[in-house]
Amino acid sequence: MNDKFFDLKREKQDRMINAGLKIFARYGYRHATTDEIVKEAGISKGLLFHYFGNKVGMYVFLMDYSVRFLLLEMSRRVDKEEKDFFIIIRQTEDAALSVLRNYPYMQAFLEKAFEEICLEALEESEEQKEAYLNQMEKYYAQGSESSVREGISLSRIKNMYKYMRRGILTENLALDTLQPEMMHVQICTCLTTLKELCK
Repeated sequence: MNDKFFDLKREKQDRMINAGLKIFARYGYRHATTDEIVKEAGISKGLLFHYFGNKVGMYVFLMDYSVRFLLLEMSRRVDKEEKDFFIIIRQTEDAALSVLRNYPYMQAFLEKAFEEICLEALEESEEQKEAYLNQMEKYYAQGSESSVREGISLSRIKNMYKYMRRGILTENLALDTLQPEMMHVQICTCLTTLKELCK
């Protein structure tokens, strides 16, 4: 990536980032095209190639940017001393909402990236994916078994949360535009119900 990308006006940077996130989130690496990205961003293909080199260059940049941005926000909002699993999850969701207000498709992009099977994209983004998943597991691991009543497995609750979250994200992605605030309300409502069932 050309380091001069960050010399662009913030509005243009965000337009290009959001366009890439949206197209890759919708179609995955293999089926996303640079034509669709530049059309969505309202830029020339030459400009995209100038800053990112090619499609995989943009994809890797977006992976790195997304992981860094989300993990930075979570590091600010997740209390490292908190032991209640449901409070920890709520803190990660609040952090995600803060990011999604600027980059609505960032979480959907990452979810799609975790399902990616195209070898080129897998090889180039493995390090970033591993960093993100490892940090998220550390947050989940903070949660104590005392967060749920006896006889309920916290690991099963973690999986239920992940499936619930992925389902809400997939459902919202099918809409023309993602609405982070609405999605946050849906996730937090389900999380509250899950908490009530498990406490």
